Amino acid sequence: MAGFGALLQQLPAGSAKVNTIRVFEDGNFVIAHTDYNFFGPKIGIDIFRFEDGLIVEHWDNLQEKVSETASGRTQIDGPTIIEDLAKTNSNKALVKGLLDDVFLGANPDKITDYISSEKYFQHNPGVKDGLAGLGDALAALAEAGMPMVYEKNHAIFGEGNFVLSVSEGVFMNKKVAFYDIFRIENGLVVEHWDTIEEILADSDAKNGNGKFNF
Repeated sequence: MAGFGALLQQLPAGSAKVNTIRVFEDGNFVIAHTDYNFFGPKIGIDIFRFEDGLIVEHWDNLQEKVSETASGRTQIDGPTIIEDLAKTNSNKALVKGLLDDVFLGANPDKITDYISSEKYFQHNPGVKDGLAGLGDALAALAEAGMPMVYEKNHAIFGEGNFVLSVSEGVFMNKKVAFYDIFRIENGLVVEHWDTIEEILADSDAKNGNGKFNF
């Protein structure tokens, strides 16, 4: 609590604002997708671990909020209602397959086994809707010598039609954490939100817990 309090004291008085858009849970973990003003406008994905009704651990990924996106959607709008609770495990397995085959490169040609070719709504600021939009964005990064590379998945959380994957890799030639939220409909991913944040060097971290220790 002392560490948390010290951080809050650095905020300009009255500046902090929080608008939580969607929340889902997986066991004793709760995931919140939030529109913040926290040292400036940001979009955040937070993971909280609970014990005996209280938060005892916290992970997050924050990204600067932007006013214009490639798809015309915001970084956080879209559906919020949790559905298909009976499909939680199968939806988490779908995302695990997507990560292994496509994001981590085991079998990228299987992308249409995981992402709908009919509708794929995108909230990443630099990517247009649809599989073509995703392909164009990835190709442009590669051609610029800054490929987006997923190196390892650390955790998958889900409830019903919403699944969060937590991964690490390289973006804009920097080591980053990828937090990806997928919405699944009829066995395929139809919507995607994310935050991408540079990973601090251990020497700059305020604690020794690491970014991915789940």
